[in-house]
Amino acid sequence: MNADGEPAGVSDAGVSKSGPHLVSIAKVACVIAAVAVLPLMMPINIATEIMIFGIFAMATNLLIGTAGLYSFGQAAFFGAGGYAAGFLLAHGWTSLPLVFGFAVVVTGLLAAAVGLVSIKRVGIYFMMLTFACNQLIYYAAYSWRSVTGGEDGLAGVRRPVLELPFVGAIPFDDNRVFYAFTAVLFLVAMAFLVRVVESPFGLVLAAARQNTRRAASLGYPVAKLQLVAFIIAGAVSGIAGALFGMLYRIVPIDSVHWFGSAYVVFMVVIGGTRSMIGPALGAFVFIWLQGLLSLTWSRWPLLLGLFVVATMIFQPDGLLALLTKRPAWLSGRRERSRS
Repeated sequence: MNADGEPAGVSDAGVSKSGPHLVSIAKVACVIAAVAVLPLMMPINIATEIMIFGIFAMATNLLIGTAGLYSFGQAAFFGAGGYAAGFLLAHGWTSLPLVFGFAVVVTGLLAAAVGLVSIKRVGIYFMMLTFACNQLIYYAAYSWRSVTGGEDGLAGVRRPVLELPFVGAIPFDDNRVFYAFTAVLFLVAMAFLVRVVESPFGLVLAAARQNTRRAASLGYPVAKLQLVAFIIAGAVSGIAGALFGMLYRIVPIDSVHWFGSAYVVFMVVIGGTRSMIGPALGAFVFIWLQGLLSLTWSRWPLLLGLFVVATMIFQPDGLLALLTKRPAWLSGRRERSRS
């Protein structure tokens, strides 16, 4: 019998069946609540930027947390998505499906090309190859002024128009409407990436991360699966880049700089890689700290770097693990009730 007078087996079985579902529902509720409250806490543009980089960080976490691939070239796809969408929008093509479809195709093909070059390398060699590809794409964007605007960036980016039946055209010129649209895409991206991670495809990727040789010996085409993950991460990063260009109506050359690749890795590390909520939390903390520290000291990147290093040393599982850790007193109470 347990403390409530029920048979212990029945109680434990009920908890084991309903517990995971309740936890999942609670996580979904917390994420939706955070998305709804965020624009009330800060300027709407900053809240939108956090949503955008949350998408970018979650896409990168598909590589880091699931596939075990530390890419330092993801900004190439973020920036390429911005340029692809921005080029159409700057030239009067404002159809939402066309703009995002073009950005996904361009970044997916670019990710496939980079992945074919680098995916069979491991460790530091993979990191350096993705970094080198990022630099090549950066200098291509810097030189191709007729398309990218060069060092001045691609200016004149309009926001798209959403055509809905029985409703008509919904323009995104209002920042609140654009935030709502970005938040919906954030939630869709999170749901999609969680589904990918929990699918058989994602489970094989995770197994290959633990032991690549064993996964290959079981007959799984590890390199091909990792390439698919790389393409998915690149395409989702491109969507984030497209949103970033729409937010500020310009695609700056810095959006494709390797600094962006490092920053998004920092976001993933800060939040944690064990779930897609972690990178989203990391994006929030990183951008919030960036804004706060830049107001207090001109050399704020030093303080931000120290924070990242401290997180890696003292909380290697990320801030999400710290926030969700069960208090010691609660664990002890549960053990006493079981005994």
